Amino acid sequence: MEAQEQNLLEIRQQQAQRDKTLKMLRTAMRGFIDYFDDPRVVEIMLNGDKSLWIERVGEGMIDTGRRIEPVDAERFISIVSTVTQDKINKQKPYLSGELPIWGSRIQAVIPPGSVNPVFSIRQKAKVIFPLSDYVAKGIMTEKQHNVILDTVWQRKNILVVGGTGTGKTTLTNAILQEIAKTKSRLLILEDTAELQCDYSNTIFLRQREGFSMRQMVRSCMRLRPDRIIVGEVTDGAALDLLKAWNTGHPGGISTIHADSAGAGLIRLEQLIQEVLPNPPRALIGEAVDVIVYIERTAKSRVIRDVLAVDGCRGGEYVTRKLA
Repeated sequence: MEAQEQNLLEIRQQQAQRDKTLKMLRTAMRGFIDYFDDPRVVEIMLNGDKSLWIERVGEGMIDTGRRIEPVDAERFISIVSTVTQDKINKQKPYLSGELPIWGSRIQAVIPPGSVNPVFSIRQKAKVIFPLSDYVAKGIMTEKQHNVILDTVWQRKNILVVGGTGTGKTTLTNAILQEIAKTKSRLLILEDTAELQCDYSNTIFLRQREGFSMRQMVRSCMRLRPDRIIVGEVTDGAALDLLKAWNTGHPGGISTIHADSAGAGLIRLEQLIQEVLPNPPRALIGEAVDVIVYIERTAKSRVIRDVLAVDGCRGGEYVTRKLA
């Protein structure tokens, strides 16, 4: 009985601390909390001239017309630093991590690293848009939509490629909705929690100190995955991912930062070179089946290319346009 009472007391204390942290953060964010609560806003950015910019889904970047004074911005960043226990000061004038409770990604810099405090908050997706919405909004064609659906059901590995802010994660969430319909057991590996999937037979693994992406990929192999999903490949774990996809775990999806479909394959090579001097083009050409390249336009996004990768011949990748 005493143990149960102790557990209840600890739960109440944790909830009280959580409520206190939430109140502190929301108070510090009073100059832009309404944008933070808007499910359509995916990014909140403070520039060095005190101007506050946001990006809404389908609208691009917008100057809100609001100005955040440096003292208020620095107070907010300081509170985030305190609750995350990530020190920020003149000797280390930057902070990179996640907002407590919400898990939104934040990058902040204070003087002397910048003239005035600046930050960018990348929101976790609050609304998952189905692939059909991409067609309705003209982001992808009906043919591209059908090709992606066929790719999912044929258990082909998909590499989503795009530059910064192109919507790679949002698109991957939409494709994940379709993957979940296959009733496969999913292993989702991420650095920052951004992917969403409410299918019950799903395991989420998070990168932490002492638990790298490479270690996650290797660990997940023993967790009986049908499909392996990686939020974004950013290091030598690319090699482990390709090996996993190529040894009985087809039908996965991952994202990579590059400025064209073909550049996505070159970027994979560069990441693999962190662990191997000569990247195995044959393995890349065999493991990656389809590349979906998304590009940012002045007002929205567009799927520029859906390419099939038909292996590697004579040291060159063989690709063909599917849609």
